[in-house]
Amino acid sequence: MKSVGFIGWRGMVGSVLLDRMHKENDFVKIIPHFFSTSQSGKHGPIINNVPFKKLKDAYNINLLKEMDIILTCQGGSYTNTIYSKLRENHWKGYWIDAASTLRMKDDSIIVLDPINLKNIEKSLNDGIKTFVGSNCTVSLMLMALGGLFSSNLIDWISVSTYQAASGAGAQYVIELLKQMGALYNIVSEDLSNQSCSILNITKKVTKKIQDDDFPLKYFPVPLAGSLIPWIDINMGNGQSREEWKGQFETNKILGYKNKVVIDGTCVRISSIRCHSQSFLIKLNKNISLKNIEEIITNHNKWVNFIPNTIDETISKLTPSAVTGTLKIPVGRLRQLSIGNRYVSAFTVGDQLLWGAAEPLRRMLNLLINI
Repeated sequence: MKSVGFIGWRGMVGSVLLDRMHKENDFVKIIPHFFSTSQSGKHGPIINNVPFKKLKDAYNINLLKEMDIILTCQGGSYTNTIYSKLRENHWKGYWIDAASTLRMKDDSIIVLDPINLKNIEKSLNDGIKTFVGSNCTVSLMLMALGGLFSSNLIDWISVSTYQAASGAGAQYVIELLKQMGALYNIVSEDLSNQSCSILNITKKVTKKIQDDDFPLKYFPVPLAGSLIPWIDINMGNGQSREEWKGQFETNKILGYKNKVVIDGTCVRISSIRCHSQSFLIKLNKNISLKNIEEIITNHNKWVNFIPNTIDETISKLTPSAVTGTLKIPVGRLRQLSIGNRYVSAFTVGDQLLWGAAEPLRRMLNLLINI
């Protein structure tokens, strides 16, 4: 069995990964080793009802070199510090990474096996050793629209994303909940007073959001009761890096040379978990909605088509309906009035599962079965 080193297993993505591995009984297939950047020597997780007694130093190159596979959810700064040192010290093992640092490198493959298994298998035969998870919205888009991509039906996509606070990390979720609590506390008595004006209540909420003492340690501006129409850095042309990833990561996953144009606006919203996306899709030929539905539905076993009705949409196409599941519902499918080849669609997916942990878990299983 292969020795697998885990780094960053306490974070949101790492915790979801370990939970999935427990559920799928993956740990019986490997010899796990747990590393820490700050608590080496202390107790680790419980694996198969057995406590992992001593965490290893995640910065110890000699210990890391003993691993056949390293899987890290620690973040880009750790990858920047360790990855090149390992390779310079002639480590020949497999590196699996949740961070974006190595995604676009020529000697790495972005992994999403229901979409690009053939590319992954070819890369393994070619000696590639570095495998990186995709951007969360890119993974969820490809899982939802994989049938249209594999059938070469897409000319371009304009997308608007609605991304949960947890996409930014655990501290951001905590801060959002603190913001929600602060807003409730300021009007809790008014809410129980039926004679209190809703206008006065909303004025109090607005004033609290704008107060200097509103919880804002991590978010640059308030999210509760609001939204943030910018995610990640400016690419210099008015496009955010999160928006840039849509086209360039998608084309790399599919093995294209910028064949499909994808752009849009990425927005942070105040949901806790799950990213939603609204697509305007330009098809390259006329095709009926029924055929589009069949192509989408038949692509993979996780996608779930939602009829474009009010009841089905509001009950099944929301973050609250999808959180904690591997389901990828796709709905709101319709032809647009601007032309027969223009269709809209809407999808929701748990960005901590298919958007992050699950592709890494599945890549690990591909490697341990080599």
